[in-house]
Amino acid sequence: MSEATVSRVLNGKPGVAATTRQSVLAALDVLGYERPVRLRQRSEGLVGLITPELENPIFPALAQVIGQALTRQGYTPVLATQTPGGSTEDELTEMLVDRGVAGIIYVSGLHADTTADMQRYERLRAQGVPFVLVDGFSPKVQAPFISPDDRAAMALAVTHLASLGHTRIGLALGPKRFVPVQRKIEGFVRTVQEQFGLSAGTIETELIQHSLYTLEGGQAAANALMDRDCTAVVCASDMMALGAIRAARQRGLDVPKDISVVGFDDSPLIAFTDPPLTTVRKPVPAMGQAAVRTLLEEIGGTPAPHSEFVFMPELVVRGSTASAPGDRNRS
Repeated sequence: MSEATVSRVLNGKPGVAATTRQSVLAALDVLGYERPVRLRQRSEGLVGLITPELENPIFPALAQVIGQALTRQGYTPVLATQTPGGSTEDELTEMLVDRGVAGIIYVSGLHADTTADMQRYERLRAQGVPFVLVDGFSPKVQAPFISPDDRAAMALAVTHLASLGHTRIGLALGPKRFVPVQRKIEGFVRTVQEQFGLSAGTIETELIQHSLYTLEGGQAAANALMDRDCTAVVCASDMMALGAIRAARQRGLDVPKDISVVGFDDSPLIAFTDPPLTTVRKPVPAMGQAAVRTLLEEIGGTPAPHSEFVFMPELVVRGSTASAPGDRNRS
């Protein structure tokens, strides 16, 4: 790209392709230069993004994808985060609606909680505010949903561990009232039944452990599953998986030699843990872009059908899974 082109962009002169102009502005931003006042773009409007918390790196990763996609379309993302003891989802919604947002994207919100009242979303619809719901589902809400295939994710994890000779595979996940948790359980139970012929009752009581979606939660759940002789643990988040590895090490066990651990999400930096974590990758770029595209269709008055768009996860095999302890002599 020539100096003349950059000069034309900076001076707001014509004769530069829109994509080239965008590249020059992006380069300025990356290098930390301030944009000349005349180049500051007028926003199409604000779009609210409500996330549960930013402790788990999967939420900032999704916010980044959604924010970039909105910016490319000329909208300004407004990130609203729920914090314990801080604003609730309803309060954040009210604040965004009062600010006149063009639409709202909810990530892992109350729409994922089967015990929550779904009337709040109907009221929002009645106010004429377009919205899209990511990660969770309710037939009571008329809106587009964007989800990963949680059942398929568990099938990938269990099949991988079974192929390594594991027969006692545990599942560590969050509270049962959440839709993604219920779907992961369905996928897990079905695959374990297919692989090992166990009854659903046995699987639910012996191989599934509910806890919190945190490192400590993963640690507690993994301890319970190891007490029940599991040689592999599938976790519903990478944070929980790091907790499971810590639990194994506190018992003097080696991961993956003595116990295998699989995460879920493939959050940023998780490839660089020790050992690098085998995990099921949530298709964050595809989900984030779909959420924005769907919301813009709602805003533009050409809404997509109010149904669920489901995205396939993929297994990423790294260093936290290996053949089952008793299986090595045979292989």
